[in-house]
Amino acid sequence: MFSKGTIKKVAGPLVIAEGMRDANMYDVVRVSKQRLIGEIIEIHGDLASIQVYEETSGLGPGEEVESTGAPLSVELGPGLIGSIFDGIQRPLEGIMKKAGSNLKRGVEVPALDRDKKWKFTATVKVGDKVVSGDELGKVEETSVVTQKIMVPNGVCGEVTDISSGEFSVEDTVAVIKTEKGEEKISLMQKWPVRIGRPYKEKLSPDIPLVTGQRVIDTMFPIAKGGVAAVPGPFGSGKTVVQHQLAKWAAADIIVYIGCGERGNEMTDVLNEFPELKDPKTGSSLMERTVLIANTSDMPVAAREASIYTGITIAEYFRDMGYTVALMADSTSRWAEALREMSGRLEEMPGEEGYPAYLGSRLAQFYERAGRVLVNGSGKTEGALSVIGAVSPPGGDISEPVSQATLRIVKVFWGLDSSLAYKRHFPAINWLTSYSLYTDMLSGWFSKNAAPDWMQYRQKLMNMLQEESELEEIVKLVGMDALSAPDRLKLETARSIREDFLHQNAFHEVDTYTSLNKQYLMMKLIMSYYDKAAEGLEKGASVEKLVALPVREQIGRFKYNTEKEVDAEFEKIDKQISAEVDEAVKTTED
Repeated sequence: MFSKGTIKKVAGPLVIAEGMRDANMYDVVRVSKQRLIGEIIEIHGDLASIQVYEETSGLGPGEEVESTGAPLSVELGPGLIGSIFDGIQRPLEGIMKKAGSNLKRGVEVPALDRDKKWKFTATVKVGDKVVSGDELGKVEETSVVTQKIMVPNGVCGEVTDISSGEFSVEDTVAVIKTEKGEEKISLMQKWPVRIGRPYKEKLSPDIPLVTGQRVIDTMFPIAKGGVAAVPGPFGSGKTVVQHQLAKWAAADIIVYIGCGERGNEMTDVLNEFPELKDPKTGSSLMERTVLIANTSDMPVAAREASIYTGITIAEYFRDMGYTVALMADSTSRWAEALREMSGRLEEMPGEEGYPAYLGSRLAQFYERAGRVLVNGSGKTEGALSVIGAVSPPGGDISEPVSQATLRIVKVFWGLDSSLAYKRHFPAINWLTSYSLYTDMLSGWFSKNAAPDWMQYRQKLMNMLQEESELEEIVKLVGMDALSAPDRLKLETARSIREDFLHQNAFHEVDTYTSLNKQYLMMKLIMSYYDKAAEGLEKGASVEKLVALPVREQIGRFKYNTEKEVDAEFEKIDKQISAEVDEAVKTTED
């Protein structure tokens, strides 16, 4: 018998109900005759505090509240890919079909289509022994993604019945005989969003998630299963960075959570993603994407649930052995929802009104990322990388959400409005950003990219740091006061900034750079510097070395296609030597 109570008080998204003694924490409840969805977040005696995921205007004391007896859960199965859900996994298309363009409150639509038939191909046979996480069969969901239908958590035993064919998500496709009796398995399973899905063991983050973005892969790489934060003020390009990662990162599945973003930004995502061509397959990017759309004008409480909904769906695909990248845009708006609910509950506020548990809630979310050995009898690896955008007011990262995030994540891509105003994109500031995975990943880069990859990376970093020190001197005493070697360093650093770090997301060739091409670009810039420095020692004038025609070739190298780069590199490298020798010769004459 499910617990029933009555509303005692309504305060915005918070409803307090009495007579709820038999209810449990985090149970989903239906509020009033309109059957609004809510979740119990606090219980005192028979009083339950409920955060309601829909607009509460018009509710009043005395109306009925009914517990469903189950925690907030998501439906996992065929039909997730290409779908657009709200923060509590209601399909927006399904709601529109049922309610029309005027969205009503309390609309009940299942997350996965109950009528659609999916072609299930069994991969085990009757008599096989299976454990939780083992694959029972496959469903080809899109041309890109094949879903594995897995044995649910906590179930193990012998397959007594299984058949291939066309099934809806609720039909029984297999029966497993367990110690507790027979367990019927359908294509769909449910999982509570606030509990991480289990796995065998977490692996060391020593493989990079290659993104094709030079400033990320070379300077501040993220590991597969890693966590990164992208903080930046309005207009500094957070959304474009996340779109680029969604499009180009070496991930099989993308889960994109628009958490409390402006409606027009979310509309852009919903319009653009279906049109974006997936570079790996040539199909639409939506064929390997799940979108969770939660705009800033939707009820605040649903924001709080949206990132848990998203990460649970991402974990489900990780358990199949896929590499999943989750984009949360943005965790600042999620934290605002926590602050709102905490204020309504009259809890003691922490810094800037955020709840004292802000840091631990963020950690619970980010710690669900990782590269893991998934459950099952085999040794299958899956990875879930989380990239969270943070929108600090006015770009001030000393505020609580940014600081709490920085204590947890290992990669910080700090976006800089001054770079954005100079039209330098991605506007990731190379002096303030960092990646704590660099040392762990160095072995992989040395083995798979180039043996001296890390040495070249360090040379570029040193050059950029020296440039910032020299610029201070230039501001005080002018360029003429610098020595010739220092002027050469400044020019090389400018080449690193403009030719290497600057990357045009809308240019068909420059939008993605392979690791081989990134290595050759680093080598070219440092080759110019080393040879020009030798030329200086031999007496060439710095003005001539700075004005060498080959420098334009170095700058244009990034627009060469992957097929052309090796030959072009050899040609330009020889040209550098020839032009530096010529500069030395004409000076001697």
